[in-house]
Amino acid sequence: MIISASRRTDIPAFFAEWFINRIRDGHVLIRNPLNSKQIRKVPLTPDVVDCIVFWTKNPVKLLPYLPELAGYNLYFQFTLTPYGRKLEPGLPEKAQLMDTFQNLSRKTGSQKMIWRYDPIILSKQMSVSFHEEAFAAMAESLKGYTRHCVISFLDFYKKIEKNLEGRGILPFTYETMFEIAGCFARIAENNDLTLTTCAEEIDLSSLGIAHGKCIDNDLINRIAGRKITLEKDKTQRPLCGCVESIDIGAYNTCLHGCLYCYANSNAATTKKNCQQHDPASGMLIGKPGKNDKVTTRKKPSFFDPQHKLF
Repeated sequence: MIISASRRTDIPAFFAEWFINRIRDGHVLIRNPLNSKQIRKVPLTPDVVDCIVFWTKNPVKLLPYLPELAGYNLYFQFTLTPYGRKLEPGLPEKAQLMDTFQNLSRKTGSQKMIWRYDPIILSKQMSVSFHEEAFAAMAESLKGYTRHCVISFLDFYKKIEKNLEGRGILPFTYETMFEIAGCFARIAENNDLTLTTCAEEIDLSSLGIAHGKCIDNDLINRIAGRKITLEKDKTQRPLCGCVESIDIGAYNTCLHGCLYCYANSNAATTKKNCQQHDPASGMLIGKPGKNDKVTTRKKPSFFDPQHKLF
């Protein structure tokens, strides 16, 4: 099985100790976000975990634990954007994050580092030329530290509209998306980067930009040197190309406070949830209650034992 850690929150940034405790104990408890009384117990041992996909904006706290993950296939979806604290109030300076990206790449290898310039946000200040200059500077700094960049254009989710009020955020036209994507494609080619989009309807194939899949069975095959067979994840958006995975995070638990983020709907709720976090608990937030129903999720490895790629 594939473990997603996590679309719902930044586990490496805020819950690295908890995560490694789950690895040591060999399982994790996940509360169903649609039914709070249902909890799944999911094994985390190397014999059933085919790959761990980390989603993060600041994985520095996970770095000391990397030796304990040596028995696992893994890769990182590392979001690194040019925005300041007006949009990303909880993040450190970009120069520090760039250093962290490069350091992590040295430890894991460039193949396991996916750079996310995501989402692209448009305003009078963050114009097409702003993004062209920012992307070029970042791509040059990350050359050799990553092979792949994922881009997407801001989706105006209902829950983030209030956060972005008064920020002068502009909607995208197809012409603007093509203009930005064209600039990025030229820059990516000069910096040995493959570009893909994340859950985008627009077809940019004429620019050499394919629709991507962030939980990527092809990448997992290359990392593991074995053939994995997985179906498209039916629980994700129709435009999402990801294969199926199990997400071990929880919504409203990320303290970065990014105003465009769909995973946090309320800062007060997020703060309250994080106060209930215990690194020793099997669950990310809180503990199972007496009325909760815990079921064990038994998923075998999806690797084909007869098919090795190398």
